Amino acid sequence: MTISLSDYETGARFEGDYSDTLKALEGRLERLQAAHITHAQRSVIMLEGWDAAGKGGIIQRLTASLDPRYFEVWPIGAPNEEEKARHFLWRFWKRLPGNREISIFDRSWYGRVLVERVEGYATEAEWRKSYDEINEFEAQLTGSRTNLVKLFVHVTQAEQDRRFADRLDDPWKRWKTGTEDYRNRSKRKHYLAAMDEMFAQTNTRWAPWKVIDGNNKKAARIAALTYIVDTLEAAVPMTPPELDPAVVKLASKAFGYKPKD
Repeated sequence: MTISLSDYETGARFEGDYSDTLKALEGRLERLQAAHITHAQRSVIMLEGWDAAGKGGIIQRLTASLDPRYFEVWPIGAPNEEEKARHFLWRFWKRLPGNREISIFDRSWYGRVLVERVEGYATEAEWRKSYDEINEFEAQLTGSRTNLVKLFVHVTQAEQDRRFADRLDDPWKRWKTGTEDYRNRSKRKHYLAAMDEMFAQTNTRWAPWKVIDGNNKKAARIAALTYIVDTLEAAVPMTPPELDPAVVKLASKAFGYKPKD
């Protein structure tokens, strides 16, 4: 199905109790991680979107209640010299999760067909070939029992500008904005064209995109977390482990434990 970013610009507020809904989602995320550990599952959660769209805030809420031993957040920037000397997907293969793990990508392999395309870091032949390479990479992931969630967080130019101004006005948030933000802003129409083609080429049945309207931060966080939880709960066995008789015996001996009916 065709994806049009203009369909995700209402900025509607979340209708409900934000704190209660977030708390309920955090509880589901805790159980989801426990299911990953219990059933040796692995998942990749990937976020793309505009600068200042709110990806960091979503990731912060996503990971707040998780056990840090079993997940990793990968902030993806420009490749280093070692990575440039290899296929562009090499650095992402290295960061994929093992059993019982969740890998969260703040930006991703889609940089090849977005920033590298628009800024001229990849030739047209290179980025055009990358659509097939990305689709095959994602098919290999999902075909080898790695769950994949792809999110794109969208904001309008007016909302992005407001957030840039807020960052400049707040001394403790100025580090979040720099010259690259304005380089990217000046080429928005080129990025929009690249995004349209990216969605058309890579919104596959095995790795579909989910666009999040990021123009209201709270609503965006709830929408993103809900989609992540719903998608992974459907993919991961959500049955808790049975009591280990050996552990029950030890607990009984140690402090008189008796299983509840």
